[in-house]
Amino acid sequence: MKKKITAIFLCISMLMLTACEMLSLGADSGELVLATGGTDGTYFAVGGSMATVLNPLLKKSSISVLSTGGSKSNINMLSSKEAQLAIVQNDVMYYAYTGTDLFQDEGKYTRFSAIAGLYDETVQIVTCNDNIKTIEDLKGKKVCVGDAGSGTEFNARQILDAYGMSFDDIEVVNASFGDSTDNLADGKLDAAFMVAGTPTKAVAELAARKNIRLIGIDDSHIEKIQSKYQFYSSATIESGTYENVDEDVQTVSMRAVLVASNDVRESEVNEILTNLFDKKDDLAKEQTKFNELSLEDAVKDISIPFHAGAKKYYEKQGISGL
Repeated sequence: MKKKITAIFLCISMLMLTACEMLSLGADSGELVLATGGTDGTYFAVGGSMATVLNPLLKKSSISVLSTGGSKSNINMLSSKEAQLAIVQNDVMYYAYTGTDLFQDEGKYTRFSAIAGLYDETVQIVTCNDNIKTIEDLKGKKVCVGDAGSGTEFNARQILDAYGMSFDDIEVVNASFGDSTDNLADGKLDAAFMVAGTPTKAVAELAARKNIRLIGIDDSHIEKIQSKYQFYSSATIESGTYENVDEDVQTVSMRAVLVASNDVRESEVNEILTNLFDKKDDLAKEQTKFNELSLEDAVKDISIPFHAGAKKYYEKQGISGL
């Protein structure tokens, strides 16, 4: 009987030890799902570059990239634990954290934190219609305002509002950047709002197929937008950014921010940030938006708290007061 008890005890001990080893392995090399955006947008390309360059270097985690509907969907996925990392617009993350505007009906989402501001996202209003030259010309037209629930959709509302317009003044279409540009090329759509880092893949591909026009926002309306929404900055889409676009176009932009669930460990966030900045040049070879990444800009215009792991990283780099 003693031998049987001893054997059973040894089996249980071995099972417990194996389970502990598996848990330890999972904790040290867990998959972190990164929610991005549509496959034709900059978020998805940026996320893919991060996974390609960083995964061979990461010891505490790995990054798995997921295509999504955009910023609002990404916040919801963090909340439901379908994702642990996300790229979001700084305006949308502020709404989520404060339970305002886009998240007024849902309430506050506060179980996530900022890691780094990555680059500026530019509002691009694209058309192939020769009769559309201004935002006012969009009245009565079929206009895509991005995926339903995306940051682009909310930006479109805010910009139209500055011109005394609303979604009631246009025929609203919700679609991805890729579907938007296909429909623009086929004449099934009059214009589309796209908010992404420039050059945006979908817009560049459209410009190679058709003559496009980027609709600008004038100084007085930029001031009106900024007076109500401080996260907007004046921006210029430079001549030559897209084929046959031969003039600078004035518009507005905001920041694309890498965020994480508060459940992600400090060491994992710290390791991601360390490699993000150490391998910036390699990342930029994969995706040019990483040329805009810098320590100073990474903490600029961030309207929610930083993740504890990010705070430790930036303090080590001499950036304090976060």
